[in-house]
Amino acid sequence: MTATRLSTIRVEKPWGRTRLGAGFDDLPAQQPAIGEIWFADPPGDPLPLMVKYLFTSERLSIQVHPDDAQAQKRGHAHGKEECWIVLDAEPDATLGLGLKHAVSLEALRRAALDGSIEDLMDWRPVKRGDMVYLPAGTVHAIGAGITLVEVQQNIDLTYRLYDYGRPRELHLDDGIAVARPLPYVAPAAMDWKFTLERTAIKGCHVIAPASGQPIWCVAIAGTGTMDGQIFGPGQCWLARAPVRIEAEAADILIASPSPFEIRGI
Repeated sequence: MTATRLSTIRVEKPWGRTRLGAGFDDLPAQQPAIGEIWFADPPGDPLPLMVKYLFTSERLSIQVHPDDAQAQKRGHAHGKEECWIVLDAEPDATLGLGLKHAVSLEALRRAALDGSIEDLMDWRPVKRGDMVYLPAGTVHAIGAGITLVEVQQNIDLTYRLYDYGRPRELHLDDGIAVARPLPYVAPAAMDWKFTLERTAIKGCHVIAPASGQPIWCVAIAGTGTMDGQIFGPGQCWLARAPVRIEAEAADILIASPSPFEIRGI
């Protein structure tokens, strides 16, 4: 089985942009702003992970995701953990990662209702190349002026705690129930729900997944061939067997539910 290029879905967002970059064409000024570009599952083949690009011109909502057990109690297949790989960031860009200090759940609810949650968040400077893994329960937000790739458990399950006055639905009861109102601590890679590696490809390499497991190969930069097919920036390819990548110089992000092997040939 050769690698398959995944189709894209463009998602309009109030905090999105018309100037995208990262291998995507800019939009005419009169077009709605695009906040996310999703790479869709092949027809009839739901997958354990999802890959998307995000483009921000404003802060995203302050939100939280449930873990597997919490989600299953609410009738969902599983929870949502995610990882951000920052491709570009304006000089003053920040990510909201957890809280400045621990608070009670009731205090978190009050802060979400009166807006003081903005000041309670730990807004950390971010730069190109940063990688941040978010365990379920982490209160978080992406700031303005950032382009990133997000790899996540494949479910649209977000509880919005605060949205800066935008007229969108909040999910306070569900969000407070699953939130861990604490400072953010980066987990060890062994505790991640999936495996990620960003690698420079020069020459010919083979990416070998665990038996039967899918792998996603995201072309961040550069061009080359993926199992003999031409790839370029802003594309995502899926395979369940070893993938042969050839390039003079390419920046590739690889994701899979299980560990994989990268070897030069």
